[in-house]
Amino acid sequence: MLLLLAISTTSYAQLKAGNKALEKLSYVEALNHYENFLEKAKPDDQDIPEALSNLAFCYKHLQDFKNSERVYRRLFEKYENILDSKEFLRYAQVLASNSKYRESQLYYSKYGERQTSDVRAKNFTVAYMDKSPFYRDSSLYKIEYVNALNTVQADFSPMYHGKGLVFVSARNDDGIIKRVFMNNQTPFLDLFEYPDTTSLVVGASGGSAAKVQGAPRTNQVERLEEMEMFSKRLNSKYHEGPLVFFNNQNQIVFTRNNHANGRTRKSEDGINKLKLFTAKNDGKKWDHIEELPFNSDDYSCGHPALNQENTKLYFVSDMPGGYGGTDLYVVEYNNGDWGVPVNMGKDINTEGDEMFPFVDENDNLYFASNGHAGLGGLDIFYVELENDNAVAKPENLGSPINSAKDDFGLITNGDRSSGFFSSNRLRGYSDDNIYAFSRKCRELKILVYDAITEEPLADTEVRLIKSGVNQDLHVTDATGEINVCMATGLDFEFRAFKEGYETNSVNYATMITDQGSGAQIKIYLQPSKLPLVKGTIRSELTNEPIAGATVILTNEKDETTETVITGKDGRYEFQPTKKGKYVVSAVKHNYATNTEKVGKVKPKKTDNVSYEQNLGMIAEGDIFRIENIYYDYGKSSIRRDARKELLNTVLPVLKKYPQMVIEIRSHTDSRSSSDFNQELSEQRAQSVVDFLSGRGIETSRMIATGFGETMLVNECGDGVKCSESKHQQNRRTEFKVLNVSDSSTAKN
Repeated sequence: MLLLLAISTTSYAQLKAGNKALEKLSYVEALNHYENFLEKAKPDDQDIPEALSNLAFCYKHLQDFKNSERVYRRLFEKYENILDSKEFLRYAQVLASNSKYRESQLYYSKYGERQTSDVRAKNFTVAYMDKSPFYRDSSLYKIEYVNALNTVQADFSPMYHGKGLVFVSARNDDGIIKRVFMNNQTPFLDLFEYPDTTSLVVGASGGSAAKVQGAPRTNQVERLEEMEMFSKRLNSKYHEGPLVFFNNQNQIVFTRNNHANGRTRKSEDGINKLKLFTAKNDGKKWDHIEELPFNSDDYSCGHPALNQENTKLYFVSDMPGGYGGTDLYVVEYNNGDWGVPVNMGKDINTEGDEMFPFVDENDNLYFASNGHAGLGGLDIFYVELENDNAVAKPENLGSPINSAKDDFGLITNGDRSSGFFSSNRLRGYSDDNIYAFSRKCRELKILVYDAITEEPLADTEVRLIKSGVNQDLHVTDATGEINVCMATGLDFEFRAFKEGYETNSVNYATMITDQGSGAQIKIYLQPSKLPLVKGTIRSELTNEPIAGATVILTNEKDETTETVITGKDGRYEFQPTKKGKYVVSAVKHNYATNTEKVGKVKPKKTDNVSYEQNLGMIAEGDIFRIENIYYDYGKSSIRRDARKELLNTVLPVLKKYPQMVIEIRSHTDSRSSSDFNQELSEQRAQSVVDFLSGRGIETSRMIATGFGETMLVNECGDGVKCSESKHQQNRRTEFKVLNVSDSSTAKN
């Protein structure tokens, strides 16, 4: 009895030690204790379900999915009726990571019966009914294992840097003993650089890569350059993770463990979180390391990505208020000042984990997720953004980019013809590697003909429309032909326009995978006597084209309408079907609706004549400089030359948009005291309000604000000698659009 008691006590001690290690996130240590406990436990031991659950979780976290499935199978065979719903989700995820999709579908379904609010259950259950959409692009891709970059340790998250790549690695190339990360007993991560990817032997576009998932080492990219540590100043004894470069290549945002001055800091629950830092290169070394202001000791921030203009930073965080484990956030950046992070919303974020964002040159977003339906583990997704909102549902890139294991950290060019990504598809645990990919074009030939003569029509505009939104605009050559590269799995519309012809559209579904079929479509146009109505929607402030604007052509007599949504070029095209007077309107959220008369559309005696009606739009937040509103030194009265500018610019805008609310913003130069200048600027702003209200504009639509000398436009601050003309540049007035739809929200 004493012997049995001793064995029982020892066994329970193993369970207790495993739980303690698990609390510290030391998964390798924990699973050893759990295995020892289960080996010695009696069949009727009440602690077995807990041990099995925790052991399977440890193996899952370490990406050892075969062992995790083995333990989960034992757990479910005997204890399914008493298990928490989260076990069904984890088991389903593990089965998918082992490519056992039918079983995974079963347990996702069972999870959905227990957790009806989690949409993952439904999405994955439906996705695994027909997995063919995940493989429709397989023939377009060629995947290569990049031998030059990979080691036996983890190598992942490449980022473009000049001609080369900077990536994350657990290798140890400096000869110094590297500390081991407690969670999985692997070395801490550092940043390394491969100086010139043009020396990598990356295969040209073409060839199927379906076999690469199982044995990619048959397609290896050889080592032609020596590897370098990216920066000894940045690399520490803790983790340094994914980074992104600013356009000037001399500033970065990078991920690092929460530590400063050699000391680590932990959250309230004892976890050392991740933080984002900036660093600058002074020409010799990376230095000037600063922590971003929205970091916290109590949650992680990491995996940075920048848009093309470097005005927005996308990153990953598990801060409170998210949808799942880790979410994607975006924060504004302006000349060194960071805004407030904003969650990117439920169209992108899920109850699972979203991470590793990348933004291409067209400001399209790629990210990894295990919450959107995929092939298992993390899959890579693509989504077009408009004002940081998803235009459509995120698109799974499918096989062979994605696999049953974790696939993440993709970087590519604007047309996704080539790039790199990370995956642990070889063996899983501690086996992140970097892969190169290339994608060939799925070419579609479009031919446009005269429906009467069947002659080809040159110089015909062909608009690609996806989900009702204008995309690329093409023009046929002398043979009436254009060739386009098509994405797959979506229904497209091709709409052809030509002066003297009625428009015609053809719908086309790109579910084909046979590249030898020579896919083509033909569009026939009937002659028409009515001209086209077309134009461009632009910002009144920047003159840049506006995407996502709804353009409405209305016949004034019978009020019939036609509608299109602009793409990135801001262009629209209409073919009226009957003569008459028309107006065209441009509508977009947070923009003032602009309506202009087209005039009377009637048959033209000559060809190649259209009605060109361009529309400008004003958005909430736009700030317009009233160019000639200057003031005499020390005075607030409006000069005679300024009145003309107000009458010709501001007054017409306020009359055209009767619901618009604006802020009159007045500024002074730096001379005189700051208190005097503040009061003077307020008086100047009020004088503009009084001037406009005297000409019929309600005072409730205008707010007078003085900024004094706080926002100078040049170097003429206190103590700086400047000419009178430079000082006068600071004595200026602007108007900012506060509201375009409801003036009642403004305060006088």
